[in-house]
Amino acid sequence: MAIEIDLNRVYMPSEDVVARVIENEIIIVPLVSGIGDMEDEIYTLNETGRSIWEKLDGKKKLKDVVSELASEFDSPLQKIEKDVIGFVQEVIKRKMLVGK
Repeated sequence: MAIEIDLNRVYMPSEDVVARVIENEIIIVPLVSGIGDMEDEIYTLNETGRSIWEKLDGKKKLKDVVSELASEFDSPLQKIEKDVIGFVQEVIKRKMLVGK
């Protein structure tokens, strides 16, 4: 079942994870048990995931993040929106991102 994502909502990293940049990748480490899959204790984000993650600062609406990314990557808004929603659904499912 897909998680409903609201483009007018603000999202930010959960207080239950810590994220650090190491060798140009974002590494996300859960601080509590029950985050993500039991076999996956550390998560890494590729360049696209990193671009999205860094903009999810708890201040901007998701639609504004999508607009920024569409300009940054010179890509159609609809494609960026689809990719961002998919990313946000996945990290919310893993309890690494929260909406406010």
